[in-house]
Amino acid sequence: MAKLNAQALERLRSTLQQHIDNSRIPGAVAVVALGGYTEFFAALGSQDAAAGKAMQPDAIFRIYSMTKPLVSLAALMLAEEGRLQLVDPVAKYLPEFGGRKVAVEQGGEVVLQAIKREPTVHDLLRHTAGLTYEFLGSNAVQKQYEAVNIDDRGRSNLEFCKVLAALPLAHQPGSCWMYSRATDVLGAVVEVAAGQSLGEVLQQRILGPLGMRDTAFAVPADQQHRIAEPFVNDPDTGKPTVMMDGRIVPRFESGGGGLLSTAADYTRFLQFMRNRGTLDGSRLVSRKTIEWMTSDHLGHIPALGELLPPGHGFGLGFAVRLQAGLAPQPGSAGMYYWSGIGGTSFFVDPAEDLFAMLLTQAPGQRIYFRSLFRHLVYAAID
Repeated sequence: MAKLNAQALERLRSTLQQHIDNSRIPGAVAVVALGGYTEFFAALGSQDAAAGKAMQPDAIFRIYSMTKPLVSLAALMLAEEGRLQLVDPVAKYLPEFGGRKVAVEQGGEVVLQAIKREPTVHDLLRHTAGLTYEFLGSNAVQKQYEAVNIDDRGRSNLEFCKVLAALPLAHQPGSCWMYSRATDVLGAVVEVAAGQSLGEVLQQRILGPLGMRDTAFAVPADQQHRIAEPFVNDPDTGKPTVMMDGRIVPRFESGGGGLLSTAADYTRFLQFMRNRGTLDGSRLVSRKTIEWMTSDHLGHIPALGELLPPGHGFGLGFAVRLQAGLAPQPGSAGMYYWSGIGGTSFFVDPAEDLFAMLLTQAPGQRIYFRSLFRHLVYAAID
């Protein structure tokens, strides 16, 4: 069995501290676990630099897209109960998604084409439903997302879906992988299939059973002093740093990016994933469902954009590494991971029986530190 090198772990700590001292990030909480045991835990820097408050181990972070694996798991739990199937068209649960058109730009004009097949629940889980994210570019569909303020937290999940479904698709369903609003739509599908709000589904099926006490779509008033804050201004651009306000209870329970959580809570989820569906002797989902969830579901479907590095595919809520080489970061085949736009990231490496997580609130610096953290963790494996 692999071991972790104490000197290399100290280098991980000192490197993060150096970047904090240089005002690159305000602070961070880092976790590295091997064989199911936490071998490294560090709370460094400031939880709120403007207020002069040191980082606390129980700080609450906006985890944004690290919400996606939890919502994906909820959908698969409903599938285990026969409440939905991945082959189902999205329109079975949300009729407004039936008969969509695809926007194709030709000669400076946008032409609407009929879809070749309906997007399915499977497409939502693996981001092949033809949807997009407004912040990933400026094509015709992305501009339409912006025009309707698609990220308005004042709409309910079902209201969000009605607004989104009125817009054309960016791609033919199943033709490509495009990171997108798909998991937000999946959250609404989960609501219809379960007959409950997404927050209720997550609390009853995952957060409660796993003991994730501080994970929710908003932070209660008596716990708001624990929220980790970014720098007031981005250290690279000097522009104000804008992040989701976790103090306000949103109507939009974003399945793609709405949760806040802590290192302790999300470690519980990663331990559950490492155990392939069990925690503390209680099984929430089958071992085969976890194996299926963390396998590649793209095959030869091309991935658009730069979010999936070479040698990677995508499962049901996670990126999945397909081979040890090609990518510009170390790793093992079968490793799966994801991250949040606010500066949080994790990965699980079954081959090494390792998982690790970095939580910070630094949107503009997230890509650099995501890569740096992974390099430093793998450098500690003996």
